[in-house]
Amino acid sequence: MSAGVVIIGGGQAGAEAASALRAQGYEKPILLIGDENQAPYQRPPLSKAYLMGTLDAERLPLRAESLYDKQHIELLLGQTVVDIAAPLQRIRLRSGSVLPYEHLILATGARNRLLQIKGSERALYLRTLPDADTIRERLASATSVAVIGGGFIGLEIAAAARKLGKQVCVIEAAPRLMARAVSPLLSDFFRDAHEKEGVEILLATGIEEIEDAAIRFTDGSRRAAEVVLAGIGVVPNVELARAAGLAVGNGIAVDEFLITSDPNIFAIGDCAEFPCVFANARAGGRVRLESVQNAVDQAKCVARGIEGTPEPYRDPPWFWTDQYNYRFQMAGLSNGHDETIVRGDAASGKFTAFYFKDKRFIAADSVNRFADHIAARKILGSGTKLTPEQAGDEAFDLKRV
Repeated sequence: MSAGVVIIGGGQAGAEAASALRAQGYEKPILLIGDENQAPYQRPPLSKAYLMGTLDAERLPLRAESLYDKQHIELLLGQTVVDIAAPLQRIRLRSGSVLPYEHLILATGARNRLLQIKGSERALYLRTLPDADTIRERLASATSVAVIGGGFIGLEIAAAARKLGKQVCVIEAAPRLMARAVSPLLSDFFRDAHEKEGVEILLATGIEEIEDAAIRFTDGSRRAAEVVLAGIGVVPNVELARAAGLAVGNGIAVDEFLITSDPNIFAIGDCAEFPCVFANARAGGRVRLESVQNAVDQAKCVARGIEGTPEPYRDPPWFWTDQYNYRFQMAGLSNGHDETIVRGDAASGKFTAFYFKDKRFIAADSVNRFADHIAARKILGSGTKLTPEQAGDEAFDLKRV
């Protein structure tokens, strides 16, 4: 192909970048390289509807393959990039093919962090469609399931397994669930929600070994586990970037325009560490986010930059998770907050926690309160002021802000 844009990574970020470039009017060649054999597909349903069998594989693709043809986006699937020659603006595939680029977008994503305990080879992980198919097959014949890791993925899998009628135990090394992402209020709420559904939650618990049909803990006790699923976080795929001489931190380091230390190379999605105006300044103001929103919005930002209308990436982060009948939506980053204001009633399963830092609104966690979530996103995006008094007043219309 002649030089144009090459995108490494066939996940959400890569697919969105290709489409966003065409939407911006980019007319040069676009090549999207993915190491999986499937065209880009949705990953969030893999731990929820797809795992439970309520969503068919045919509904997972992000867009029909015919649309890539229509937009003149070339897909190169089942291929791995092994080298980036940045000074020459070339990449090399494992097959030996060498391809030129004018602009390179790294959307290499992340991979599962692996357990380092005895018997860890027995654990299953969820990242790809084949992973989900394996888990579905194993769950079908299992009675007892252990989930190692009480983060979003672990709890979504636990909820799905429980809905399938399995005996489920969640083991978390930290003293509370989802500790890296949510406040103690939300940790407690979801612990109660899972326990009410019959899930056993073990916190601050260490694992000694995964046995044939059980988990053995460091105190010598055991839990039955015909299937063991691990969700203990991910590791960004930065090896290709590092080998190419690009700056790397907790991800591929980019500036506010998502440009790496090479002006012709961008990084987006789960693999990118970027300056974020919503991040805790004490953490250096740089973050790496794993969300659909981040992948989509960063893809659009890069497309604008390549087409000649660059804008800094300053979209407010937001996330969601579905567990049982609860839609949990997060806006902003609550780390470092010093005040929490609750609107609604947690006991009813419909509430929003608004977080403030020095009286400045920084984030909101909503459970089954979609309007609050949308309002919080708009307030954060516009930079307008919301006071703790307004947040806590049910009679106050958040849309006024």
